[in-house]
Amino acid sequence: MKILLVDDEELQLLRLENIVKKVLPDDELLVYSNPKKAYDDNIENEIDIAFLDIEMPQINGISLAKKLKKLYPKINIIFVTAYNNYALDAYSIHASGYILKPVSESKVRHEIEALRYEPEEIKNGEKLLDVKCFGNFEVFKSGVPLKFHRQKTKELFAYLIDRAGASVNMNELNAILWDEDKNSYLRTLVVDLQDTLKEVGAQDVFVKRFNECYVDMSKINCDAYEYKNNNPDAIRLYAGEYMIQYPWAVFESN
Repeated sequence: MKILLVDDEELQLLRLENIVKKVLPDDELLVYSNPKKAYDDNIENEIDIAFLDIEMPQINGISLAKKLKKLYPKINIIFVTAYNNYALDAYSIHASGYILKPVSESKVRHEIEALRYEPEEIKNGEKLLDVKCFGNFEVFKSGVPLKFHRQKTKELFAYLIDRAGASVNMNELNAILWDEDKNSYLRTLVVDLQDTLKEVGAQDVFVKRFNECYVDMSKINCDAYEYKNNNPDAIRLYAGEYMIQYPWAVFESN
């Protein structure tokens, strides 16, 4: 799941982050002290749960919640505030929960166990794409090869798959794809990749934040990842060839 945490008070935000990590250690946390940046960075990054402070500059928590719900109607909004006089506002936008500070592990756990909307990831645990790295690099959705509009878009995705969830900045991508500065074209490729994945309902696989991006490994079946996890079937599939169409691709086998 993707979980957004927003509080303009740094110490309160750190406390919330540490507690949510304890309750949900395997999920992705997106942590912001600036509510406007939190919204701008995640317009195309579907959020399952948002813990929002209410009294914040630029955009207060109620307004931010309304904007997020327009993007994602089934987002679970949990307000985290020192004030109880916003309960009616929270109720009016169908918030999932309301936590009064100080935040505690028991309060967070209680709200997580009583979410208004069950996230799709919890509902079915479905992987969104099947990725083949051994031999030629290929991507499949329900057994059908994904059609990339540009070969460089496919290579961009291949490199992110190779990085296995690690964040990659635009300068690194430039160096890998061209050995020169083509930032404007790279931005075109990023948009193209987003559109390609969205066409097959797999937009959550790719995460873009300001000057970096990465893939969400939890949403992908991948032979190389399974090999690293010592899956016997994946180990049998590896014949010494890895993404052979890309000169930068190197696979470190066990």
